[in-house]
Amino acid sequence: MKKIIIVDDHILFSQALRGLVDDFDDFEVTEQFKNGKELQDFCSTCTQPPDLILMDVQMPIVNGIEATQWLKDKHPEIKVLALTMEDDELTILKMIRAGAKGYLLKDIHPTVLHQAIHETINKGFYYTEQVSDTLLHAHEIETKPLHKIDLKDRELELLKYAAQEMTYKQIAEKMFLSPKTIDGYREKLFVKLDVKSRVGLVLYAIKEGLVE
Repeated sequence: MKKIIIVDDHILFSQALRGLVDDFDDFEVTEQFKNGKELQDFCSTCTQPPDLILMDVQMPIVNGIEATQWLKDKHPEIKVLALTMEDDELTILKMIRAGAKGYLLKDIHPTVLHQAIHETINKGFYYTEQVSDTLLHAHEIETKPLHKIDLKDRELELLKYAAQEMTYKQIAEKMFLSPKTIDGYREKLFVKLDVKSRVGLVLYAIKEGLVE
């Protein structure tokens, strides 16, 4: 029986995923953690490392990319399979280069998950067509300007206003949108730009020359 660890800060999804993996005849989930820091603490003292870790990307304290890089440096024998909602190419590149042996989206079919776990443990990797294509075009992806390709006009407008001394409610009024819609744009920007706060949005806007 191969031992699996799940690292995901969404508790309901993590519990459902555990039930799914435990239903597979050849795998069992031995531990669950809400972020990379909890995983690091466990791996620093564990005597029996897992065969595979199912790792989310966006998590508090220590995210999936940071945790995967740490495992690559400290415990290279432990295989990591990313399982996330993040489907942008730069995130895929970062995760694979950090040491992940495969990259899956959370809307996959259970049979694909079983195959991916099996092949990652036994063959050492599981690359979907999406991952293979991303790696093939890595240089092009990394050198293209993010704001010209990934961000919509409304998101760029929100970035510019976020750099000013305005509340999100004031920004909503300025953009003739509801505060709820602004919240949605903000959360999407957090994910796309890999930041966690308004300060991160402002720094990105300054870096890209969107504001002075």
